[in-house]
Order: sequence, then C-alpha cells, then structure tokens
Amino acid sequence: MSENKVTIDIGDGAAIPTKKDRGLLSAWRLAFFGAVGSLLYLILFHPDPYLRLIKFLPDGILITFQVTISAIALALVVGLFTGLGRISHNPIINLIASTYVEVVRGIPLLVQLFYIYYALGQFVRVPDMLAAVIAMSFCYGAYMGEVFRAGIESIDRGQREASFSLGFNRAQTMFYVILPQALRTILPPVGNEFIALLKDTSLVSILAVSDLLRRGREFASESFLYFETYTMVAIIYLIITLILSKLVGIMEERMGNHGRR
Repeated sequence: MSENKVTIDIGDGAAIPTKKDRGLLSAWRLAFFGAVGSLLYLILFHPDPYLRLIKFLPDGILITFQVTISAIALALVVGLFTGLGRISHNPIINLIASTYVEVVRGIPLLVQLFYIYYALGQFVRVPDMLAAVIAMSFCYGAYMGEVFRAGIESIDRGQREASFSLGFNRAQTMFYVILPQALRTILPPVGNEFIALLKDTSLVSILAVSDLLRRGREFASESFLYFETYTMVAIIYLIITLILSKLVGIMEERMGNHGRR
C-alpha cells in the first residue's frame, strides 16, 4: 500500500490571492476596497483627527519602506550564502550554515532586536536605524537561506550533469545554470517574506526608529486619540499589505504561465 506524503506550507506572510483561489481573491477584493473606502470615509467625513493623522504619518511610512527594502536586500545576500552553505558538501560549512538557521529561527525577532541594540550596545553603539536593519536582515536571512536551498534542490540533477559535461565547474554550474532556473521557484516565497518583513518592521518602533507605528504612537501620546490613531495605522498597514500581496500573486501567476510555455 503506497503512502502519499502531503506537505502543508504555511508562512507568516500574507495570503496570496490568485485566480485559482476564487474565495481568497474575493476576500482580497472585499478587504482592499473596504479598507480604501474606510480610509476615504474617515478623511472626508471626519477630517479631524483623521486628516491630521494622514498628514502626520507619511514620513513614518517612508521609514517603514526604507527599513524593509534595506533589510530584505541584505537578507537576500545572507540567504544566498546560507542556502549554498546548507547544500555544501563541506561538513564544516554545512554545519555553520545549518546552525545559523536553527539558532536564528529559534529566537524571536523582538529578542534579536533588543540584543543587537541594547546588549551589544554596551560594547559597540549601533545607530537605531542600522540596528533595525541588521537585526531584521540577520533574522530573515535564515528564512531566505531555506528558500534558496529549496529552490536550488528543486532543479533536476540532470541539469548539473549536463553542465559538467559541457566543461563547467561546480561554481559555474551553480551561478550560470542552477540559480537562474531556481529563480522562478524562489521569487514567490521571497515576495511573501518581503510582506512578512514589512509587517514585522512595526517592532523597530521600540528602538526609537520613526516608522509608521512609532509616528502613530507619537500622535496618540500628544492627542490622547488612541482609538482613532491605531485605527488609521491598522488601515494603512492593511492597504499596503494587500497591495503587495496582490503584486506577489500576479508574479506567481506570470511565473507559472511562463513555466508552462
């Protein structure tokens, strides 16, 4: 009797709406247009304080994206070398990469942020923004490493053998043959991690980084309008996340259509 192995892959990123999942796509439309409609309603019919809030928060949104883009760029580099280390035949390199993945994924991101900023700050003072980027890229680099590893291992072994027969060495095979093909498999989960990282940037507000949440907290502490402030912050996060999840869904569909050609 054969046994079918089913893998359930659930990440902490956003749910990605695609045409094949009509229920999720309908839910995305409802959430997106509901959030945009709510935002417009609050600004137009309750300009005080919501219009003031909208004028107060844009620089926080910019900082949020700066941290996210910087961290994801560095995490991709760390993840690439971690993924290569995870599949390395060198036992020492493999052990180092595997240990890094296990240790980092076993420690909450918030603890890592505190450790880099406060604990290591006793020896080396790290600026707020830099500490946030380092901690988040260090954390997400471990997750990216597993994404790269899975993407590389998904390529048929015959591709390597064909490359070797053409005279390519192991490094040339990896960078000229395997990685370009693995890119189609890697891009969608990388997009999902990008969304998850953007949501996790809310944690950097504890380091006095003036991100979206920090700016909201500043407004709330001055005006004592906590309900209004965090309602607006939640709506803005939701709209940004929904837009990015839709873009990732479009990317997945295009990559899938390209693979079937």
